[in-house]
Amino acid sequence: MAATHRIAACSVVAAVCAASLAGCGFGVDPDEGAHGPKAKKAPAPKNAVRLIGDGSTAYTGAQPHLPRPERLRPGQRPPQFVVFSWDGAGEDSQKLFSHFRQVAKANDATMTYFLSGVYLLPEEKRDQYRPPQHAPGRSDIGFNDDEGIADTVEQLRLAWQEGNEIGTHFNGHFCGADGGVGEWSVKEWKDEIRQAKRFVKTWKTNAGTAKAAPLPFDYDKELIGARTPCLEGRKNFTRAAAEMGFRYDSSGVNNQVWPKKKNGLWDLSMQLVPFPGHSYEQLTMDYNFMVNQSGTTSQGDPSQHEYWGDQMRDGLLQGFRRAYDGNRAPLIIGNHFESWNGGTYMRAVEEVVEEVCTKEEVRCVSFRQLADWLDAQDPKVLHKLTGLDVGEAPKKGWASYLSAAPAPAPKGVPGAPADKS
Repeated sequence: MAATHRIAACSVVAAVCAASLAGCGFGVDPDEGAHGPKAKKAPAPKNAVRLIGDGSTAYTGAQPHLPRPERLRPGQRPPQFVVFSWDGAGEDSQKLFSHFRQVAKANDATMTYFLSGVYLLPEEKRDQYRPPQHAPGRSDIGFNDDEGIADTVEQLRLAWQEGNEIGTHFNGHFCGADGGVGEWSVKEWKDEIRQAKRFVKTWKTNAGTAKAAPLPFDYDKELIGARTPCLEGRKNFTRAAAEMGFRYDSSGVNNQVWPKKKNGLWDLSMQLVPFPGHSYEQLTMDYNFMVNQSGTTSQGDPSQHEYWGDQMRDGLLQGFRRAYDGNRAPLIIGNHFESWNGGTYMRAVEEVVEEVCTKEEVRCVSFRQLADWLDAQDPKVLHKLTGLDVGEAPKKGWASYLSAAPAPAPKGVPGAPADKS
């Protein structure tokens, strides 16, 4: 089932600077110091299950293991967020989805899995997919079989119950000219989004497994963000997504600065980080490192595999330290469940997770959790944060830079004090 997801390679001239600071995270009291507790997690939902549609999905209560976002206090330094995200998430014979679920659990992390909808559509039902500007049943990444669907659904179910997010990578993964997503209209994007939802909401019917357990979430409410194939078609996609209730997009390329909203969506783009041994920077995605190391082949010189993985790991860690010791901008990382160049990029990502997610005052979170935290903040504070350049820490320290008392959060929104009446 694994397929090569082509992401456009990007690079710019490097400009690195660093300073020194520390920070806090979700719901952490600054008075508790650097060794303060991790965020308090929401309790698991009660066993109330309400099937939706054909029973492929179900409402099971609030998602467990999600921290409650809180506003920064005056002078409180921001947390260092890191988001690990996966394009076209599915479970195949490599078992990388299940593996990285365990890696996340072992390192106090949650992640975002961008599911490709056709991974829940069996090959024999392929004609149900009507891709924009293509014939029915066409997909550049294929479809799935019964075993692959069952395995993928199991991982999606467990991932969500562990606090991870299920986004979308859409369906057929069409790139380039001649009907690629970069040519799609707003109307065509809306159709593609509706189909991605439908394949999730009807997987049991399509797979002929009526007695199987449902996915434990309402996908109409769960789905709040995406990354487009090849980072193409973003302009019309974001217009469609905003009109359909999405909250963020991660289809762009940015520097390591604090995110802003564009067209009503949080712009949570992947970022450019140092590329060890080069004078230019590299996008925080495994595919892009591969293209700039072995070219378009995914199985280059075996003698270089370890070096290439180390190069990606070290570039991501340099980007992390630049943010952690600088402006504390969230670090956004994208990956694929692929064994390119001997699996060296999977090894690199795992080592980054182990290195950064257990550090003091670091929060490895999903895009949903990051968007929740951003929505909870005083807009004036966020505006101050966006004024910091790549690697730039406040010259007089965080206490001075964010010393003005923020406005209280309106009642009922994320970060507002609990109602004690």
